[in-house]
Amino acid sequence: MDQRYEALFTPWKVGNVEIKNRIVMCPMGGTSLFGWFELTGCGFDQEAAKLFLERAKNNVGLIIPGIAPLRDTFWGKWLWQNPKMFEELKVFMDEIHKTGAKLFVQLTAGMGRSWAITELIGPLHKNKFTRAILKPIIDTSHELASPSAQPARWAPDIICPEMTVEQIHEIIEAFAKTAKLCKDAGVDGVEVHAVHEGYLLDQFSIEFFNKRTDEYGGSFENRYRFAAEVVHAIKESCGSDFPVSLRYSVESKMKGFAQGAVPGEEYTEVGRAMEESERAAKYLQDAGYDMLNADNGTYDSWYWAHPPMYMPENCNLEDVAHIKKFVDIPVVCAGRMDPETAAAAIAEGRIDGMGVARQFLADPEWITKLIEDRLEDIRPCICCHSGCFNFSSSKGHYNTQDLSDTMGLARCAINAETMQSKKHYIKPAKKAKNIAVIGGGIGGMEAALVCAKRGHKVTLYEKSNELGGVFIAAAAPSFKEKDKALIAWYRREMGKYPIEVKLNAEVKDISGITADEVIIATGSTANRIPIPGFDKGIQAIDFLLGKKEVGENVTIIGGGLTGCEIAYELYLQGKKPTIVEMMDDLVTTPGVCLANTSFLRDFFNANKVPVHLETAVAAIEDDGVLVKDKNGTEYRIAADSVILSVGYRSAPLAPKGKNVHLVGDADKVGNLRSVIWKAWDVAMKL
Repeated sequence: MDQRYEALFTPWKVGNVEIKNRIVMCPMGGTSLFGWFELTGCGFDQEAAKLFLERAKNNVGLIIPGIAPLRDTFWGKWLWQNPKMFEELKVFMDEIHKTGAKLFVQLTAGMGRSWAITELIGPLHKNKFTRAILKPIIDTSHELASPSAQPARWAPDIICPEMTVEQIHEIIEAFAKTAKLCKDAGVDGVEVHAVHEGYLLDQFSIEFFNKRTDEYGGSFENRYRFAAEVVHAIKESCGSDFPVSLRYSVESKMKGFAQGAVPGEEYTEVGRAMEESERAAKYLQDAGYDMLNADNGTYDSWYWAHPPMYMPENCNLEDVAHIKKFVDIPVVCAGRMDPETAAAAIAEGRIDGMGVARQFLADPEWITKLIEDRLEDIRPCICCHSGCFNFSSSKGHYNTQDLSDTMGLARCAINAETMQSKKHYIKPAKKAKNIAVIGGGIGGMEAALVCAKRGHKVTLYEKSNELGGVFIAAAAPSFKEKDKALIAWYRREMGKYPIEVKLNAEVKDISGITADEVIIATGSTANRIPIPGFDKGIQAIDFLLGKKEVGENVTIIGGGLTGCEIAYELYLQGKKPTIVEMMDDLVTTPGVCLANTSFLRDFFNANKVPVHLETAVAAIEDDGVLVKDKNGTEYRIAADSVILSVGYRSAPLAPKGKNVHLVGDADKVGNLRSVIWKAWDVAMKL
């Protein structure tokens, strides 16, 4: 192992529990051992258990599964009332301990105003009649109960009810009872969720959200009373030596409701500022917490706690390292941490542990590969959130995530096997076939790899001189270093299996291909819009690949994800981008995580990037564009260059047939997740 990483593999203690190394697998929604989207009668989550056991066997030190609701989302049963869960947990803990790993169970007080109201639930809650009918099944008012009446984060037209003192005491009691059952099942500790990310306990602690006048509001001590009473109750029930971690946000990074502060922005903190955080960290330690599992942000500034690729690596390290100066308990830092930087910070005593979450979804063996000096074999997480947490929202819309996605969080766009072991798995083929794959983009490579692993003989045809397809352009911006690493990973993987790769081999007619099965992965082609001067514009892919240069003032037609990322890249280059979008918000496509889209919206707002919403392009001219707003008013936007980002349409080389299969954008234009998962769906059946 490279000596740069040695500090990561030194033992440490949380309370009296010794942990073999400093790498903490942080909690993620959808990885609760007791099930996510809980239904009464559901048992122990075997899929999550399988996920954690595989990671434990691959050298993780401490595992913290995703939030376990103290009270079921459906039917309202308390977790401590389900003893069967804990009997199964005990058996699982025996298996975890055989690996040498430790595990803390994360228990949540709830979400309050941060509960991700869906397009389905929102209207039902707003209607008093349907809300009453729904209450025995799912009590939306209980799920939304907050320290004070205030707008819901995902639905500002819904006012969250104020939580009663009786409800607070019920939650505190539930923490104690559930923690005791966890301890009796052999769990090494629990983590309280959370004075963090704008969840319920965090809302109580932050004056901006908490307007109460009773013992749980007002003064500093009152606002942090709920969190303090939780740890008191757990310690009383489980003993003072039972470790209790706290998920903690150092700073809120908030300017207001649904208004975050991007890195480097000057702003007035309306949430928890550093001065209060210094005091709060010490106060919470003295209350009884044994560890702070820390980063920054709330759901109003979600990109700090869920950093997309636009956020810098180690984005929370300086703030977390600062807060460690005010406590004596271990402090873990999470947020796009890279191992070398984390190891150095641990060696210097600035933090005690490296928190990692979604990299464990992308590659369960990444720690083992790090130890074995096989860094190039690590499949990198690209921070897209499209498989693991694609809660999405735009103006006038609640959480638009599919119900199937809501029930299946913590899957991975680039690793189809993660949390889908019953759907995506390598099964040897009954009969080895000759398979031709046309197109060497991500979809083609993924299909080729799965087929080869199953025992088929694969030949891949790529018309260009390199593998990667349109993803090469997608990975071109300066902030897409992980995307570039993913392409490099795929190219290396292709060399590990008996796959014949033919570059500079354009196939124009599949009738000349000799194969038992043909997989078409020829991608898509850019849309055209019927406006004068369209050909004066530069296609997004040509700009990204460096085929066309742009001037100082650049107008981007299309405010979807690609258009916004191009505008962001242009701003980073020192140019002056302007976005023109027909919809009433940027990035309105469902399935793009709010952590990603809210960063882009907040960044453009903070840096005064002109955004023209509900505006159509009437013509592209030599020195700009003619546009028309929603009122029918026409005006010109001066521009040196115009970039076209108006979507794509499928361009399959041949139609689907008996032995002809379509994957990726050739089948249906989507994202990396749909490309990779479809490749598995096709390749597993051949």
